[in-house]
Amino acid sequence: MRKLSPSLALGALLIAGLSGAALPAQDQSQPAAGAPPAASSQAPSDAQPRHAPNPHRQAKMMTRRLGLTPDQESKIEPILADRMQQVQSARADSTLAPADMRAKIQGINQNSDSQIEAILNDTQKQQFEQMKQHRKAERQQQPAGPPPSN
Repeated sequence: MRKLSPSLALGALLIAGLSGAALPAQDQSQPAAGAPPAASSQAPSDAQPRHAPNPHRQAKMMTRRLGLTPDQESKIEPILADRMQQVQSARADSTLAPADMRAKIQGINQNSDSQIEAILNDTQKQQFEQMKQHRKAERQQQPAGPPPSN
């Protein structure tokens, strides 16, 4: 099994809705996407599995990858937290058919990506788009089912 780099983990969050695949269903050793709004003093293992999304870690990762200013980071983190909450609500909605759930999550992701892009400068927008495209290509190369056991 291969480990995902932090940039791939961030990319997973950024386009999770595009493929409709649930991130927690993937076997990953790195955190994948924005986590539930847990207290920042709480260790991830206290309430969440390691692969649970974490908006704070995502914002930090985006800061490193895109060179965000502290102001940009402080504006993006709540967008990521809101996206995570909306995606969790959509996944918990048992009245939605799978295709409708995928469409709803895709819309949530597109909306939050637009909000994030409004905060970025032109260079950061290009890098952000490259991150999303790279992750999309990675997801298309992955097998549809769980990874084979060796």
